[in-house]
Amino acid sequence: MSKTDELAFLDATAQAELVRKKEVTAVELVEAAIDRMERLNSKLNAIVTPMYDLALENARGSLPEGPFSGVPYLLKDLLASYAGVPMSFGSKLLRNFVPDHDSELVARIKRAGLIVAGKTNTPEFGILPTTEPALFGPCRNPWNTERSTGGSSGGSAAAVAAGLVPMAHANDGGGSIRIPASCCGLFGLKPTRGRNPLGPDFGDILSGLVAEHAVTRSVRDSAALLDATSGPDIGDPYWAPPPARPFVEEIGAKPEKLKIAFTKKTADGSELHPDCVKAVEDAARLCADLGHEVEEAFPVLDSMQITQSFTVVWAAGNASTLKALGALKEQVEPLSWALYEMGSGLQAPDYLMAVQEIQNIARVVARFFVEYDIWLTPTLAEPPVPLGTFDSTDEDPMAGFTRSARYVPFTPIANVTGQPAMSVPLFWNDEDLPVGSHFIGRFGDEATLFRLAAQLEEARPWADRRPPVSA
Repeated sequence: MSKTDELAFLDATAQAELVRKKEVTAVELVEAAIDRMERLNSKLNAIVTPMYDLALENARGSLPEGPFSGVPYLLKDLLASYAGVPMSFGSKLLRNFVPDHDSELVARIKRAGLIVAGKTNTPEFGILPTTEPALFGPCRNPWNTERSTGGSSGGSAAAVAAGLVPMAHANDGGGSIRIPASCCGLFGLKPTRGRNPLGPDFGDILSGLVAEHAVTRSVRDSAALLDATSGPDIGDPYWAPPPARPFVEEIGAKPEKLKIAFTKKTADGSELHPDCVKAVEDAARLCADLGHEVEEAFPVLDSMQITQSFTVVWAAGNASTLKALGALKEQVEPLSWALYEMGSGLQAPDYLMAVQEIQNIARVVARFFVEYDIWLTPTLAEPPVPLGTFDSTDEDPMAGFTRSARYVPFTPIANVTGQPAMSVPLFWNDEDLPVGSHFIGRFGDEATLFRLAAQLEEARPWADRRPPVSA
């Protein structure tokens, strides 16, 4: 393995330590990342906007003394605005849009010392749990290039899994951090609602469904990055309860004995793929072996109510976006326009009733967490699916959205409740495809999730697993 490739599979914490010790320079790290991007991206289509010259310029300049000073990073091409760099939201409608300011999250990423080297592929407006936009074409899973990376942070996940960067920006409105983490064999934590800022352009998005963070190779990187980026921004409508100590201090701290509920069925009783059942059973056994109290349980939830309320909020949000942009039907994909028409047909009471139903669901789940510390589910109902699974057509524009509901029966629950949740890569099936396990924690309690994740990572390490498209 070349020195370039050896550097590539160090996590961001280790890369930053090399820079601090002057054993490697920021320029060398960025050049190594660019070399891998140029060699491998043609197989993955993970990076849609290279920023190589700007990254090298920043690496040669004066970097802040942050926790990740000199480490290369990628931004998802959605929500995270970087002044002077195009941001398309995965849509040809916005292919020429160039923001004139950094989002607050990007400002904090820069202060952490990270060097942004490009923008990653995402489905149009982040709607689908796959990354196959008409504008840029499909992103391919490094474990099997005919399979989906998941979405909507699929480009970021493919890039990290293939060793282009050690971690990358991601956001999550229905599972878009955790879904691609599961599909690509990564750690993906969705933080508590309000933990990371959405400003200055947004207070919240979709009545609190959307959260910002990252996909990472290691648990400690996720914790240290959240320490660097979290906290309220000026004018935020609400924020998460402050942690008792830095999240990175939870790594290696032994978790107390946890009471963990696990489930291997959906709220409506629909069937899960056997590999996903095996994965959650395996995770439950591992937790029990580590000394936790584990039992099968499920809160009483109305699956139809969740789907209907979630769809109303998403449709209204999509309609709001397209209306603000003055979009025409021919400028967006069929699904985006169908959601626009659905959302435009809703009335204000419809939206407020959906928000009320979402809040009722959150209360039901919160009561479940009076008894349990953690709820363990499969991340997805199936292993990574073939590309094209979520295609919509002019004749059936909602086909992809309808198919998505069967694929992601669990991840949206944590968006509805605002609770932190993580996908942990503990299981690979007989086709050598990763199948994530999904852990939901109490509102505001990322700390317990990080302690448990670090314990699982030590017991069942995944860092040395390499997908075929990584060399």
